[in-house]
Amino acid sequence: MSDRLKGKRAFVTAASAGIGRACAIAFARQGASVFATDIDENGLATLKNEGITDTARLDARDTAAVNAIADKVGRVDILLNAAGFVHHGTILDCTDEDWDFSFDLNAKSMHRTIRAFLPKMLEARRGSIVNISSGAGVFKAAPNRYVYSATKAAVAALTRAVAADFVGKGIRCNCICPGTVQTPSMLGRAAAAGPDGLEMFVSRQPMGRLGTPEEIAALAVYLASDESSFTTGVAHAIDGGWTL
Repeated sequence: MSDRLKGKRAFVTAASAGIGRACAIAFARQGASVFATDIDENGLATLKNEGITDTARLDARDTAAVNAIADKVGRVDILLNAAGFVHHGTILDCTDEDWDFSFDLNAKSMHRTIRAFLPKMLEARRGSIVNISSGAGVFKAAPNRYVYSATKAAVAALTRAVAADFVGKGIRCNCICPGTVQTPSMLGRAAAAGPDGLEMFVSRQPMGRLGTPEEIAALAVYLASDESSFTTGVAHAIDGGWTL
């Protein structure tokens, strides 16, 4: 264990799998006290093997639940927002219900958690908020990612707005924009695409490989730590050259 986050308290959403899980584990290994949340309680239970014992089921679409858990947890130094859903299709495949669900989970969930945890951060005059966005929608268009890209562009704009409003009050807010990362969710989409699905995802990465959740978590640790104390309002691409 290193001490890059020693003495800090972190709150993480979507921590049962993928990028959220990797970030929660990386924070803990760097000395932070981590409170991990997700709707998948079985996945949360496995975090105990990684030294994370503070866990709770949380639906990030439930405003009352988010406010209640923020009251329970109290002040945190780090807020990592990773909840999200990848809708497949063009505008012709996106119903009003698809649009509302995607924005509710991918963008409004971050509005909820930031609004809930920010007041105590402001009282302490310190806090780092890290939002998981995407290269898609922020830096580049991707086929069949219509509403997903719209939500992730909204996350980047939300991030800059929070950063600008509280830049002089000890609060930093940044977002991470990954390329294609090998997560359970991504592997499920690859399988659904057919026998050549995984190869298709790999082929669009200039480096010839997928990213790993741990690589994204390494950037999250930097943004959560005091090492990045002069960095705020930035959308950080980590995509293996996909947006070049």
